Amino acid sequence: MKLPIKRPSRDVYSWDPFDEVRRMQEYMEQMMRAFPALENRYVSDTLSPLTDVAEEDNKVIVTTDLPGIDKENVELNLRDNLLVISAQKGKEEETEKEGYLRKERSFMRYYREIPLPDYVTEDGATAQLKNGVLTVTLPKTKAVTEKRIQIE
Repeated sequence: MKLPIKRPSRDVYSWDPFDEVRRMQEYMEQMMRAFPALENRYVSDTLSPLTDVAEEDNKVIVTTDLPGIDKENVELNLRDNLLVISAQKGKEEETEKEGYLRKERSFMRYYREIPLPDYVTEDGATAQLKNGVLTVTLPKTKAVTEKRIQIE
């Protein structure tokens, strides 16, 4: 008994490896259109750093990862109960070796708006950047009191 021989739909001579790359690129573009949050986070020139917000008795602590950023390149603003963090770093490197010249440039921007509670103030706020982690401590203006409403 002879087994049937399956022949590929395309033979090796007509196969285009770049066709595979084009199909993959089209697939990635479809995925980015389906999930626009991915495009904003990973494709744009400005990165949105990961951030934690913790609330303690008398303060709110915001912790943000800013790897490789110096404190001179970070700007913090508080407006309309939003903490706005913007940072940037740029680097230019030039190497000349054995008659070859190599220049490399890189630029990175971070931007994040963090909503804060109404009872946070900038008076007495502190910020510290250590080992690529920015910690902003904002004091509360008053304690939040919970009032119970009776149902009639």
